[in-house]
Amino acid sequence: MKRLLLLVALFTVSMLTVSARNNIYKVKVVNDAGEQVSLRQYKGKVLLIVNTATRCGFTPQYKELEALYAEFSSRGLEILDFPCNQFGEQAPGSIEEIHSFCTANFDIHFPQFDKIDVNGPQESPLFTLLKKEQPFKGFDQSDKTGSMMHQMMLKRDENYAEKPDVKWNFTKFLVDRKGNVVRRFEPTESMADVKAAIETLL
Repeated sequence: MKRLLLLVALFTVSMLTVSARNNIYKVKVVNDAGEQVSLRQYKGKVLLIVNTATRCGFTPQYKELEALYAEFSSRGLEILDFPCNQFGEQAPGSIEEIHSFCTANFDIHFPQFDKIDVNGPQESPLFTLLKKEQPFKGFDQSDKTGSMMHQMMLKRDENYAEKPDVKWNFTKFLVDRKGNVVRRFEPTESMADVKAAIETLL
């Protein structure tokens, strides 16, 4: 009897874990047309979810993101772009203006969504979930840009590294085909590393 109860308890915990991991498909977001849509439409896809900005030093990463999308979209990759103006106000303008800029300058074809907050009281529930599953793990300080970002963050908040918050534009979260948030890439990390991680899931 005790063994049966233990098995039931383990099964319940397992099911709750699976349910928690699949919560991403219950999240709704607003697309670039102002319509609320469910992420359930991407179930079974590998997702790279990115908070972006059009006037940032990392903005040229749009070109690399589009290259990833062109190479892997036919194999099940979706890149979900969420412009955010919280970091240096580097994503000004409406979503229409942002989309026009990105298509004109980088010829992007992956979906863009309405502007959001990724931190704070008005943050998107999507990013609340992403940060919970993959909190901040630090910048690579052996990298010049990573060291620069670390020093910049320290000046703003000496305890910044202890918080799961998104630190800057072009932070990327990788989601597998089952809805598990499996990796977080800071904007300073190599796009080659991002590509390799995507390939393992495809």
